[in-house]
Amino acid sequence: MIVACYVRVSTENQLENYSIEEQTERLKLYCKSKDYIIYDMYIDGGYSGGNMERPALQKLLSDVQSGKINAVLVYKLDRLSRSQKDTLNIIEDHFLKNGVDFISLNENFDTSTPFGKAMIGILSVFAQLEKDQITERFTMGRIGRSKAGYYHGGPTAPTGYDYKDGKLIVNPVTSQQVQEVYQEFLNGKSINSIQRQMHEKYGGWGSATLVLNVLKNSVYIGMVKFKGVAYPGLHTPIISREQFERVQQYLNSEERESRKTTAQKTPFKAGFTLSGLVFCKRCGAKFSAEHGNYTCYSRSKSSPKRVIDPNCKNDKWKISDLDELIFDEIEHMSIDDDRLNQVVSSVKQPSAVDEASFQAEIEKIDQQIKRLLDLYQIGTLPISEISERVHSLQAEKEKLENQAKENRRQMSVKERIERFKQLVSQIQYMRTQSVEKKRIYVAELIETIYIDGKEVSINWRI
Repeated sequence: MIVACYVRVSTENQLENYSIEEQTERLKLYCKSKDYIIYDMYIDGGYSGGNMERPALQKLLSDVQSGKINAVLVYKLDRLSRSQKDTLNIIEDHFLKNGVDFISLNENFDTSTPFGKAMIGILSVFAQLEKDQITERFTMGRIGRSKAGYYHGGPTAPTGYDYKDGKLIVNPVTSQQVQEVYQEFLNGKSINSIQRQMHEKYGGWGSATLVLNVLKNSVYIGMVKFKGVAYPGLHTPIISREQFERVQQYLNSEERESRKTTAQKTPFKAGFTLSGLVFCKRCGAKFSAEHGNYTCYSRSKSSPKRVIDPNCKNDKWKISDLDELIFDEIEHMSIDDDRLNQVVSSVKQPSAVDEASFQAEIEKIDQQIKRLLDLYQIGTLPISEISERVHSLQAEKEKLENQAKENRRQMSVKERIERFKQLVSQIQYMRTQSVEKKRIYVAELIETIYIDGKEVSINWRI
């Protein structure tokens, strides 16, 4: 039988006694014992098993396609590939499709036997699992770096900072520009107008997207993020947390109103304090603010597409009366702890577990999986038993990861409650502000206002 011997090493593998010389010698001895004729030695030195673009592998596949060989021999399955998908693709779509058998010396099987065909799928799973473990350990390193407060976005620092010696350093010039962007946004200017203003004054602010990204980036309050989780950073904040949180509320408010008419699309244009928040409790339609009144669209029929029940006769409310009622309700909460606590108590306040506790348990499971892989490598346990144990550990790990996500959500509930109380305490100041600022303030506190005749009910945003 004419066979092709494939050999692959990476820097890491050379340190694990899988050198080119070691693999080549064992493959030659095996072929000699079986009276196989070696067509060629295909050697990829210093190439990762997670990449199909290897010169020797591509030449091997070409020779397989040409019908020059009867079988492919490797020292170990993961020399062919560490990717389950790539391994099965090579064996099934290249080797077997062209009548070429595949033999792995270390695992002692070949695809010419039923057992060998079954083992291919099983062992490929473990090759993929090993690759995933390497990736996960790398990810854990980045998480650890983030927890230590280091920015990991690369050498291109966010606007307002310079990147030096692995750390973010405040740039005295561009940091002032970032502060100006936040202040102009809080003053009610649109993102597009801010972009034009900044570009004309300083240059470099080439798009509205850049402005939006600056407004959304928590790096400016001293945080670093990895995989959606924020950690306290080592760098100096440029923006106060209060400013940042207000901006996020405004951005969300803008998104919620994105489907309104052109005049209503942004909460920063002059309008009415409660626009977009008032709904009819009888038919479910929104209330419009026009001619001095808040009126159900189903009743006013000023926008046919917003009519839900043409026969709705819900009461109109004077704009000034409803605005005053809502601000009075907020003010009552600011001086009446019982009323405030009644609203807050409607939100469950779970006792969240320290994030590190979950991470420690997940790391323990990772270590157990790694030990099982080591046992597989040296042949201490049968593969069926290892597979069962790994499956069980992976299920447990997934459960812990879901619990960790829920824990983070619970922590955010506590933060929202504190933010809600803080906003309520600002009511006296907000009464004197412009309509634009009042709109934004109320939108931070209130999700919806329902009108049922003379009755008004509020769904608080908490």
